[in-house]
Amino acid sequence: MKDRVIVLGSVNTDLVVKVRRLPRPGETVIGGTFYQNQGGKGANQAVAAARSGEKPVTLIAAVGNDVFGRESLAALQRDKIDLTHVKVKHGISSGVALIMVDEGGENAIAVASGANTALSPADVNEVPDSVFESAAVLLACFEIPVETVRAGMRRARQFGVTTILNPAPVPEELPADLFSDVDIMTPNEHEIARLLHLPQIEDEAGVRDAATRLLDRGVRNVVLTLGARGCFFAGAEGTGFLPAFPVKAVDTTGAGDAFNGALAAALSEGRAWGDSLRWASAAAAISVTRAGAQPSMPFRREIEDFLKIHG
Repeated sequence: MKDRVIVLGSVNTDLVVKVRRLPRPGETVIGGTFYQNQGGKGANQAVAAARSGEKPVTLIAAVGNDVFGRESLAALQRDKIDLTHVKVKHGISSGVALIMVDEGGENAIAVASGANTALSPADVNEVPDSVFESAAVLLACFEIPVETVRAGMRRARQFGVTTILNPAPVPEELPADLFSDVDIMTPNEHEIARLLHLPQIEDEAGVRDAATRLLDRGVRNVVLTLGARGCFFAGAEGTGFLPAFPVKAVDTTGAGDAFNGALAAALSEGRAWGDSLRWASAAAAISVTRAGAQPSMPFRREIEDFLKIHG
């Protein structure tokens, strides 16, 4: 049965400091609470998919042979994620993210990618065909090399797997032929502006124009996430706005990863497009009410209960 979610992406350890406000360039601010969490967009999205869904989740990623890598894998194992195809790279550190979170829940993040940069197309191509044959969805992000993402997308397409690309962070250069391998692209408003070399998107007309430009490049569907305003979707599955659920944000660090992982899980279960977007939006809404990235990812029952309350 084709119901597996494959996540192709990064594994990091998040080192987090709570601050009253984010510092300006050249400024030092005194922080408050410090804590360490497991993170990385790929790992976060895999956890979100595993917790929100009922289908198997396989992670393709790389870590270093160090304590950060071992702690990351131990955390992922607790969520019953298949780690068979996570490579341990020697001579290079595991990825680390330095995160500041202000009182309003906004964040600033710097990433030392480490072993994530060593995840290669060859690593992807070593994954047995049987993994892709059993998959419904492949979800990828750009905290790993672009060529590795492209290799994963192409293998997925060969086996009729739905491809989701979360283009974060946006690379300096993106091969033009990658767009046609993407069934669903999920940028936020900053990422889509950078992808298309546009000024900051200010209004609904700008949102619609940016999505149309991505569709013109060959992407089949665009889901443009707009934070507290919800998301805009356009493409083969229709066009429209989906408002966000009203919640009080504590920490937005993992919201995008919660959305993407839950979307992949919902689609792998055969949910309709609109239902899948709503499921993903609920997961993201729950995640921002909690601190941290992976710790904030909601479980299936929590999403079900949330949707009962919020209609």
